[in-house]
Amino acid sequence: WSTAGLKPHRLRTFKISRDPRFAEKVVDVVGLYLNPPENALVLSVDEKTQIQALDRTQPMLPLRPGQVERRTHDYKRHGTTNLYAAFDIANGQVIGKTTKRHRAEEFLEFLNLINQKTRSAPAVHVILDNSSTHKTAEVRAWLDAHPRFHFHFTPTSASWLNAVETWFSSLERRAIRRGVFTSVGALKDAIHNYIKAHNSEYAKPFVWTKDAETILAAVERARRIAE
Repeated sequence: WSTAGLKPHRLRTFKISRDPRFAEKVVDVVGLYLNPPENALVLSVDEKTQIQALDRTQPMLPLRPGQVERRTHDYKRHGTTNLYAAFDIANGQVIGKTTKRHRAEEFLEFLNLINQKTRSAPAVHVILDNSSTHKTAEVRAWLDAHPRFHFHFTPTSASWLNAVETWFSSLERRAIRRGVFTSVGALKDAIHNYIKAHNSEYAKPFVWTKDAETILAAVERARRIAE
């Protein structure tokens, strides 16, 4: 197997979107990444829900020469929080807000925060997924009252098309996964401290490389194999 380069133990997951408007939405979102409108702000928005404040049942054993960091397999759960984030593709800056619950009400509060922090932008294009909390009557009324905001929905089962997901992955690896949190407050502090550090030291423009035609062709090949 090694000589032939075979690795049957490896496994990856996939899911082909069944959204009837898949191609249309891919072209729309990728177009915003590759050719954003002039004098407009493009934000990738999503929620990271039910982030757990986990504490270990015994103190962690620190990293030392020849020994990886160690922690107990079991944990104490102190509650959860939700994080709303808006990722600016032009500069990589993040607007974040933690909430106790995850409803349309909290999403509207986050939209108001975005509105407050982006007043200088003539237009704001928001890329987001198809969560029911993004499409309520109250949200549609908010959009009508704020005409400079424009929503662009990703296809269903296509979270990989939303740039903020990459930032969420970084947050998980660097601030949450190996953390020890004795309360929800400690978890929220860690999240907001990470956002501040990211914005001041690590933020950089988001670069999307594949055009819509390449993506659609790859998905079509996967679809034929799956069938």
